[in-house]
Amino acid sequence: MKNLAYILLFLTQLLAAQSFDKGNALYRKGDYTAAAKEYEGILKQGEESAEVYFNLGNAYYKLDKVAPAIYNFEKALLLNPGYKDAEVNLAFANKMVIDDIKATPKVGFSKIVHNLTGSYHYDTWAWMAVSFSVFFLLLFIGYYLAGTTVLKRIFFVGMFVALLGIVLNIIAAVYVKSQDSRQNPAIVYAEVVSVKGEPNAKSQDAFILHEGTKVNVTETVDNWKKIVLADDSVGWIEANAIKELK
Repeated sequence: MKNLAYILLFLTQLLAAQSFDKGNALYRKGDYTAAAKEYEGILKQGEESAEVYFNLGNAYYKLDKVAPAIYNFEKALLLNPGYKDAEVNLAFANKMVIDDIKATPKVGFSKIVHNLTGSYHYDTWAWMAVSFSVFFLLLFIGYYLAGTTVLKRIFFVGMFVALLGIVLNIIAAVYVKSQDSRQNPAIVYAEVVSVKGEPNAKSQDAFILHEGTKVNVTETVDNWKKIVLADDSVGWIEANAIKELK
C-alpha cells in the first residue's frame, strides 16, 4: 500500500509539473486566461507552492483582475515570506485598488517593539537564533581549547554575547509569531460591497469597500464576517464578498 501511495504521489507531482510548464508556456504566448486555468488546476490537485501562486497572480494581474492577483501574491508570500518578486508585484497590484486606507500609526512601547521586530518574519528570527546557537557552540569549543587566560576571557565574553543574541532572537520570534497568529487576513472579492454596522443586511452601512482591499477577519456570525481595516475601522461584511488567506 505504501508503494502505491508513493506512486500516486509521484504521478500527481509529475502532472502538476507538466501543468506548471504548460501554464508558463501559455503565459509567454499571452494567453493569460488559459495560463490561469492551468495554475488553478494545480492548486485544485492540492499541489500548492509559492511559485504557482506567484505565476497565477501574474496571470490575473495581466487580466486586470485586481482581487485574484492580490490574493495570489499574498498567498505566495505566506508560503515564502522572503519572496521579493512577489512583494514587488503585490505592490504594483495594490496600486490598482480604489480604497486608500492608511494604517493607524503605532505609538509608545508597541511602536518600539514593532520597529525592532516587524521587519522580519518569525522564521527569520528563529534562524538567527539558530545561527547564534552555532556561534555559541564554536565559542565554547574555543574557550575549552584556549591555552591562555586572555583567550579564555575573550571566548567567555563572546559566549555571553552569543547567549544574549539567542535569547533576544527567540523573544522576537515568539512575539512576531504571536502577532501573526492574531491575524486572519482576507481580500475583498466583490467589486463593490457595503460594510454594515451589524451582521444584518438591513443594518446601516458603516462604509464601502472595493475589490482588492485587504481586511482582517476577527469574528464570524452565520454568513457574516466582522472585519477590521488597517485604520482600525470595524464593520460586518457578507462572507461571500471576501476570500480568506489562511
